[in-house]
Amino acid sequence: MSGGRAPLRLGLVGCGRLAEAGYLPAIAGAGGVELVAVADPRAERRELVARLGAPDPGSGAVATHAEAATLLAAGGLDAVIVASPPAEHVEHARLASEAGIACLVEKPPAPELAGAKRLAELARPPWIGFNRRFQHAAALLRAVPSEGPLELLLELHYRRDSWRAVSIRDDAVLDLAPHLVDLALLLAGARTATVRVATLTSERVELDLDTGRVRARIRCATDRAHRELVVVRHPGGARIAASRAGGFLRGAVARIPAVAHPLIASLRAQLGAFAAVARGAEGGLLATAEDGVRAMRVIEAAAA
Repeated sequence: MSGGRAPLRLGLVGCGRLAEAGYLPAIAGAGGVELVAVADPRAERRELVARLGAPDPGSGAVATHAEAATLLAAGGLDAVIVASPPAEHVEHARLASEAGIACLVEKPPAPELAGAKRLAELARPPWIGFNRRFQHAAALLRAVPSEGPLELLLELHYRRDSWRAVSIRDDAVLDLAPHLVDLALLLAGARTATVRVATLTSERVELDLDTGRVRARIRCATDRAHRELVVVRHPGGARIAASRAGGFLRGAVARIPAVAHPLIASLRAQLGAFAAVARGAEGGLLATAEDGVRAMRVIEAAAA
């Protein structure tokens, strides 16, 4: 509990690697949040995540369901996180909307812009899991000038094989680019951007965006060692601020037991913001469904 208040009762739809390696440790360290139910069509995955996520491992305290519909119909939830495959996000968010509970949908909001728009049109639109906001934007926003031209450099790399995904292996444009497009728009204070350059392969993405005031250079890869970098600078190269994660030294630090991995730390901060909005407070940096539409509009323009 937190401050004598009952913990937020959380459901988790989708029991893949992000649920196991990301959300479970984030929930365990968040405080004031309790995992009470999970759903996944694969019995071995839902049983594993339920067992690992139980307050007392082996107690069976976390209910398991084969479908999101039965999880939501069972009731007893205050909020739900949708971490199912992107093609299922709209349907699962619709069920949460009809149940009247707060919903956080993992990125990408949907595989395409049309799906992201459908999320935003729900009676109770979900929030979107652009967790890098809580890692990089939280560190940089105060340093970003509100006027004058700027340049952004945004990089996000990891080795897909090291993640050991259970089933979904999205191309880099859906796996990583939505995070950086969303960050670019947020740091630029822009609602959209023109795509000046776009080079897309299954494992690498290169985008040059222009919001009018800000030019952003985005580079993603799913075949390189983990590294995250966001740099804000004046035209011509004078650096204003930067945020980093990954690399050899930072990776070694993240492996120290007392230091949370950047993914878990950002998911934990995002979870705290989501718990706040589920209780009626402001969401802070939490991304809205409209933010998801804006990011996917740029992604679709790049793909076209």
